[in-house]
Amino acid sequence: MSFYISKNKNLVLGVVIVASSLLVLLLMGRTPFYQHGPTTFWSNDISSDQNSQQLFDPYTFTHIIHGIGFYALLWFFRKKIPLEQRFLLALFIECSWEILENTPLVIERYRAETISLNYYGDSILNSFGDILAFILGFYLASKKRWWITLLITLIIELLLLYFIGDNLALNIIMLL
Repeated sequence: MSFYISKNKNLVLGVVIVASSLLVLLLMGRTPFYQHGPTTFWSNDISSDQNSQQLFDPYTFTHIIHGIGFYALLWFFRKKIPLEQRFLLALFIECSWEILENTPLVIERYRAETISLNYYGDSILNSFGDILAFILGFYLASKKRWWITLLITLIIELLLLYFIGDNLALNIIMLL
């Protein structure tokens, strides 16, 4: 019975972390949805005003890598911190990044230093999609062998570089 309660408590805590971050984004003035037309599940054109406004876009794949990366970093603490708690910690960090990423300072940095010249921040829907992608990445990393998740990461990075001329590695380099 205590195992069942513990699992439910972690699920509730995860939902609270995600919901709280989305509420903070709303209070920061982020738009809930794409404001200039229909809301869809996917936006492919990173140069359009729909980029980072729909549920998913090409940059969503970088958040899968976030999940894989956070799993890998927290793997070193596996003997001291159970998987569920490592996930909640990683989820908190990812949700915190979604908030930080949508501050005027970071938005302006993206516009000045990356190819995202027309970037004006994420809609709340897009931030939610990014968090879902992060969860998928963390889950994959927890279930697959390390070399498979490394291969997934490399494939995502190469495909993004080929199709949109940008990826997570380039974003990190340009932002720093």
